[in-house]
Amino acid sequence: MTTLLSLSGVNKSFGALTVADDVTFDLPQGQALGIIGPNGAGKSTLFNLIGGALSVSSGTVTFQGRDITRAKAADRCHAGIARSFQIPHPFIGMSVYENLLAAAQFGNAGFADPTQACRDILDRTGLLPKANRPASSLTLLERKRLELARALATGPKLLLLDEIAGGLTEAECHELIATIKDIHASGVTIIWIEHIVHALLAVVDHLMVIDFGKIVASGDPRRVMDDPMVQEIYMGISVDDAA
Repeated sequence: MTTLLSLSGVNKSFGALTVADDVTFDLPQGQALGIIGPNGAGKSTLFNLIGGALSVSSGTVTFQGRDITRAKAADRCHAGIARSFQIPHPFIGMSVYENLLAAAQFGNAGFADPTQACRDILDRTGLLPKANRPASSLTLLERKRLELARALATGPKLLLLDEIAGGLTEAECHELIATIKDIHASGVTIIWIEHIVHALLAVVDHLMVIDFGKIVASGDPRRVMDDPMVQEIYMGISVDDAA
């Protein structure tokens, strides 16, 4: 399989605090990778290193065979890396549709017809009926969908989802899962950080566990979740407790 993203020996430190510790992995094109870990494990920091919001202390980041280790966040977006954030921050003074048009224009998506492409994305993410409403009027689920739609409007090859299901009801979560499955089925490679594990497992085909900035487990999602070490790190369930 073609490798889309590759991290080799990536480290990030803030003084004596190490937040990414020799992170190394290859992400095949078309894969949906899930990432879990305790709060403060370094998951969002990893996204910042991939997306360019933070620079690495050492190591290399390669995307589509090109070294982007020192590339700016905007250049990475133009290359095809898009991200959603845990807390949506739409342009609240603009309409939902205008939010997407801005993303398509400044994200350098290269659509032949940006207006139609944005309309199609709104339809795909269930926001078409809200297209002309102010972004400030949206519910939490709708803001999460707008966060996703804006990322798609940049025309990504790699989509980074940071706890996009957080705060949703069970029914809303199922709606979001269906949308993300559809996006993945269209060929977009995904890395998804999530604490709502059942949502993650419904989509991803590979699971990675991070603790103290280090990859401690990686592989088939069900096998990883059944690993006693992972259960102790992530859920606080030790072998002795289970007995």
